[in-house]
Amino acid sequence: MLTRAQKEESVAELKDKIARATSVFVADYRGLSVQQVDSLRSKLREAGQYEYAVAKNSLLRLASADSGAAALADCFSGPTAVAFSFGDPVRLAKVLVDYAKENEKFTLKGGFMDGKPLAPAEIATIATLPSLDELRGKLVGLLQAPAQKLAALLVAPAGQLARVVEARRGKLAESEGGAPAA
Repeated sequence: MLTRAQKEESVAELKDKIARATSVFVADYRGLSVQQVDSLRSKLREAGQYEYAVAKNSLLRLASADSGAAALADCFSGPTAVAFSFGDPVRLAKVLVDYAKENEKFTLKGGFMDGKPLAPAEIATIATLPSLDELRGKLVGLLQAPAQKLAALLVAPAGQLARVVEARRGKLAESEGGAPAA
């Protein structure tokens, strides 16, 4: 049993994580083995800046009420795990949705992102979006394309001029009676 001081410390820590997080996803982990939970935690560590925690519902309610994520309170019933994203929320959603597909016992209850509550279906939709790294790659490609086209346009007239000069030189060589120069 936690002492009052330990509970206050836990609430303060959870409140801090909720405040710093770009997104928070709540899940029911009932029926998962310790190895399965460890597997999820290792996937989250590999994916990046994410944390996964199991906490008492009463402590989670207190922490979310004071941090602006009060809409999550409906999700805090039964065994509750919370995943925090401190970076790209899309990648966290992908990891959690994929894990839920692999393990039927793991279910997403809801989430919170950009000040708005999320239903499990909305989390699944977020998981289909391209990640931040993918979007950056596409943006760089879009920015590079005009530069490549411009370079090709600037080089094309010089190439055409060289081909015209070469053809003209070949005609002159033929008209003078010699073989065209190679």
